[in-house]
Amino acid sequence: MRDSKKKILVSGGAGFLGSHLCDRLLEQGHDVLCVDNFFTGSKENVKHLLSNPHFELMRHDVTFPLYVEVDQIYNLACPASPVHYQFDPVQTTKTSVHGAINMLGLAKRVKARILQASTSEVYGDPEVHPQPESYFGKVNPIGIRSCYDEGKRCAETLFFDYHRQHQLDIKVIRIFNTYGPRMHPNDGRVVSNFIVQALQGKDITIYGDGQQTRSFCYVDDLIRGMISMMETPDGFTGPINIGNPGEFTMLELAELVIKLTGSKSKLVFLPKPEDDPKQRRPDISLAKDVLKWTPNVQLEEGLKKTIDYFRATI
Repeated sequence: MRDSKKKILVSGGAGFLGSHLCDRLLEQGHDVLCVDNFFTGSKENVKHLLSNPHFELMRHDVTFPLYVEVDQIYNLACPASPVHYQFDPVQTTKTSVHGAINMLGLAKRVKARILQASTSEVYGDPEVHPQPESYFGKVNPIGIRSCYDEGKRCAETLFFDYHRQHQLDIKVIRIFNTYGPRMHPNDGRVVSNFIVQALQGKDITIYGDGQQTRSFCYVDDLIRGMISMMETPDGFTGPINIGNPGEFTMLELAELVIKLTGSKSKLVFLPKPEDDPKQRRPDISLAKDVLKWTPNVQLEEGLKKTIDYFRATI
């Protein structure tokens, strides 16, 4: 930790990742202001924190300015799964772009360090594999995923322009597929989809031929990397990939979920969605070098914990 107790704002703090981040920051002894409009976040995710005197929950939409006094800002606010970000694509873009402008404006006013939770989606459907931070991506600017992909790309642009123009202290991480307890059961993401379908004995839906790959990072590893990035010395901005370089096909994931749940679910194949990437795996050389960070939790171990969570909640 760079110094003593801080007042830390987490936008999107009642979401899947945000709530785990709030947990960890409170464990480290900080005061945490959790800001969320509850579109995809849930009070259920942070209800265990409401009695903590160092935790404050505020209903607020980051597309509107916010006037508070804080030392650090983690900007996580944005629906992150296709089913949610495609529900209102214009609002998704506004959340990424206006939200970034408002959080950056706040950071500038109070001289706070600010971290942007960007995404591997900035790489689009990549032609380079695995994806290093130096790769500029292959993104469709007018597709059904563009509201999220291009919104996040624009947010990175804004962060670096504020850094160059106003000397703002910024950190940018690119998050690859992350899973774990508190995922939304209906968010359409592959891990939650497969687990919920398996536990309910329904057919497991695979889009395309199931040979497309993803890399899955357990939430505890992701949060550790995120906080490590926030605590790097001044001048190191990123962007930096945070993800697990283990690469699995959708078929491999489905078969592992069926095995771990003991489900009798069958596999059903549906058409692949537009602009769905064929491959996704992070090059984490920079994270290893600068943050001394590597993921610790292997897929089977993380899936067991996630399955236990869903078994208890659905």
